[in-house]
Amino acid sequence: METRKFFDSPLVRTKITSANVKPKEMLLGYFAGPFCAFISNAIFGAYLNRYYSDVLGWTDTGRFGIFSALLPVISVIFVILGNLMVGRLIDNTRTPQGKARPYMLLSAPLVTIAIALLFLTPEKSSSLVQMVWIAISYNLYYAVAYPFFYTAHSSMVALSTRNSNHRGMLAIFSNASAVAAVGIGASILVPMFLQSFLFVEKGGIIDATASYNNWRMVMIALCIVTFLAIMLEYYFTRERITEENVKLDIKEEKLPMMKQLKGCVTNSYWWIIILYFLLFQFGGLVKNSSMSYYCRWMFEGISNEASAGTAMGTLGLIGGLPTAIGMVLAWPIAGKFGKQRAVTIGLAISVIGGLVSFLDVHSFVIVCIGVILKGIGSIPAMYVTLALLSDVLDHLEAKNGFRSDGFTMSVYGAIMVGMTGLGNGIINALLTAGGYNAASTVQNTGVENMLALCYLGVELICYAIIVVLMSFLKVEKHIKRDQQVILENQKAAVLAAGGVWVEPEKRLRMEQEEAERLAEEARKEELKGYCKKKGLSFEDEEAKYQKKLTARKMKAEAKAKAKANK
Repeated sequence: METRKFFDSPLVRTKITSANVKPKEMLLGYFAGPFCAFISNAIFGAYLNRYYSDVLGWTDTGRFGIFSALLPVISVIFVILGNLMVGRLIDNTRTPQGKARPYMLLSAPLVTIAIALLFLTPEKSSSLVQMVWIAISYNLYYAVAYPFFYTAHSSMVALSTRNSNHRGMLAIFSNASAVAAVGIGASILVPMFLQSFLFVEKGGIIDATASYNNWRMVMIALCIVTFLAIMLEYYFTRERITEENVKLDIKEEKLPMMKQLKGCVTNSYWWIIILYFLLFQFGGLVKNSSMSYYCRWMFEGISNEASAGTAMGTLGLIGGLPTAIGMVLAWPIAGKFGKQRAVTIGLAISVIGGLVSFLDVHSFVIVCIGVILKGIGSIPAMYVTLALLSDVLDHLEAKNGFRSDGFTMSVYGAIMVGMTGLGNGIINALLTAGGYNAASTVQNTGVENMLALCYLGVELICYAIIVVLMSFLKVEKHIKRDQQVILENQKAAVLAAGGVWVEPEKRLRMEQEEAERLAEEARKEELKGYCKKKGLSFEDEEAKYQKKLTARKMKAEAKAKAKANK
């Protein structure tokens, strides 16, 4: 009861009051907020492993043994458990602000603290103390704090609206925020402007102490930006689907985990979309985590961190152009071919185009061409698959009679976060086995082969498997029937509870009218306060406002009439 009262207070109430999705919600809640929140995690995906290996020295077998290979892999277990826990909490939570957003609010301080602890490892302490600190801080971030944010964030597209077009647009903005964070933040800005600051070189080798201190300064900035960004996303999102049952007075049962599990794992579409995310994320994370190593050691003419950072930034910029343009093209392409077909055909093109890089893995130009071609094909996969996942969740709701957002998004979150550890563990094991030496001027053939496989090969292999898998995902043919079944179930539940059923179109119209009425009242109160403060007449100022409003309406009507007459 106290929790419900807290989330009903104006202090934590969403700033989104419209019944339908509007541009403000798309831009602030689904792009700007998540983009800034993802910046820190994107940087960790590209550089945390290098921080551990080149600054703290955890690929030094004399100090850490096999710790660097085992920790990320073992931590995947805790990451999965953490995400399942958050998913379970979401499934059993109902507040006036939704069931996922409350955990987004909770995540803001948790993620901030966890980021700080990642980079406060005692530099001069013993290897044992460092290993304990790294193990705890790593799991605090990836298995506890980040799942609270990421699982809640990932649930928002499916919980935002049932309107397929609006949902598709939100999926594009949501995915674009993550793509931009990796592409702009971790692959362009940091390499070009901060790499030589974060990995300070003296005499051709990394100065661990200077680098360690610089990472601490960057950590403070990341903490501030991440906290504010999560709060921005919280305030400018809304769970309309969660609110449906509240407004309809439908009492929801708390579903046992086994019922949720059975409802998901017995459906082939659920397995296909989950395996898609697992493979897509694994390939991308191995590529991104090895990119910094690849740019430093594989390209001809690269001899220091500054030039490696420039190469990485340039590669990120060139490779990111297709995905930037793709934000505009993704939904029209999906609308023409269907989401599933667009993803399947696109990734087949990626596999063929990506093979170009292997013509000369040491040529910057050749690798760039392969990366661009691969990026062009991956456009639909990057932007529309969250909408596909939402279609699968609606299909499960129609089939099972209950939603499976919490469990599904906890699995999704475990994949998206857990693959980081698995990817880094594989990279570390290969680096150690290949004889990687950060103090060397050139790496041996074994390390070079490993880097070519990780940066160029693994993602293509994953894409090829996805092409086969996605050919069986036919959930889109069920969309209209699923929406009809869900509506019938809602109506039956309302009538069974003795309530009055209102058709969704009318309900949305009434809600929008109420939102506009409240907004108008708030505007008048604000104007009254302004007039009182400035000694002005409220009636005169209101008349001026109404005159301007009438002029705008007449102009808009004239424009619409002229357009219709063409």
